[in-house]
Amino acid sequence: MNNNNTAAEPLHELGFYMLAGHSDSPVDSFAQVQRAEALGLGAGFISERFNNKDAPTLCGAAAAVSRRMGIATAATNHNTRHPMITATFAMTMHKLTCGRFSLGLGRGFDGLFKAMGLQPITNKQLVDAADMFRRLWRGETLLKHESSLGNYPMLQLLGKFDESIPISLVAMGEKTQELAGRCMDAVYLHTFFDDPAVEKAVAAVRRGAEQAGRDPTSVRIWSILATVGDHIPYEQRLKKTVARLASYLQGYGDMMVAVNNWDPAALERYRNAPLIKNFKGAIDAVATTQELEQIAELIPVEWLATAATGSPEQCAQAIQHQLDLGVDSVILHGAVPEELAPILPAYRAIRKPEMAALPANPGWRYL
Repeated sequence: MNNNNTAAEPLHELGFYMLAGHSDSPVDSFAQVQRAEALGLGAGFISERFNNKDAPTLCGAAAAVSRRMGIATAATNHNTRHPMITATFAMTMHKLTCGRFSLGLGRGFDGLFKAMGLQPITNKQLVDAADMFRRLWRGETLLKHESSLGNYPMLQLLGKFDESIPISLVAMGEKTQELAGRCMDAVYLHTFFDDPAVEKAVAAVRRGAEQAGRDPTSVRIWSILATVGDHIPYEQRLKKTVARLASYLQGYGDMMVAVNNWDPAALERYRNAPLIKNFKGAIDAVATTQELEQIAELIPVEWLATAATGSPEQCAQAIQHQLDLGVDSVILHGAVPEELAPILPAYRAIRKPEMAALPANPGWRYL
């Protein structure tokens, strides 16, 4: 933290994930948010997990210890809570933060939803959910509401409201990116997108907005960049790069390969390697350093090269490169604020002046 205890000028175009990695201590979020705000990070994001990373709780904690940083879910799922509960959560955060909150939604995992007894999320549901939440926040009463979300006799927030809260969407595939452009206020891409994938995603979002008659520049696009500098210990760098990408390949490797136009044969070779084929559990949660070194040899070098690595200056250049590809903002993934501290001065040295115009709320593109 600065010696004079004053926070650095905010970098609204940069964000971080609270409790990055498999944290088992939600208490850490207090110090992380305070440190992030002091460093000038513009936004903090919550990636919900069904353990001790409940999104509403952590968002409230972040609001309590911050004063200017944007806060967003990236993401929660609309189907895991009654729509009135989610609408109330977002309205509470909106009021608690004086307008710094964005509700970020995601598609989630079909297999997990099936195990929970829930139906998979569809594109139609995402559109209907955004419309429903906005109407509730405007103070509407929805009687005998019927949509892809279900049938509800009455939906209404108690009291008088006429609020505008941005809704964001995690979008990996081109169709979902276009959907985000049509009806969302912001979109989050995925970690380990290569340059052509980022450019293609930006075009898809802007195209979707144009098709819906919206200003294509009004949708704020965040890329998610694994940012793992050489100042981080070697074992941790392996976990934040090799282990994380390996876990994505475990969960949805075909999608990762398709989005990046990577070689499907390389994915098959990776999957058929004995270490991967027989691995039990999530690689980023349980793999040893020795196992990760072996896994690194199985993943094509160019796939891992999509992360920001090296010196603080090299990491800063990688961040700027994402912005040059057409995104508006960058989430520095896989690192806690203290690990980002050496990189931010290097980024400030090359920061473009126009970035200062972005609002604190990560869901808005313009004030």
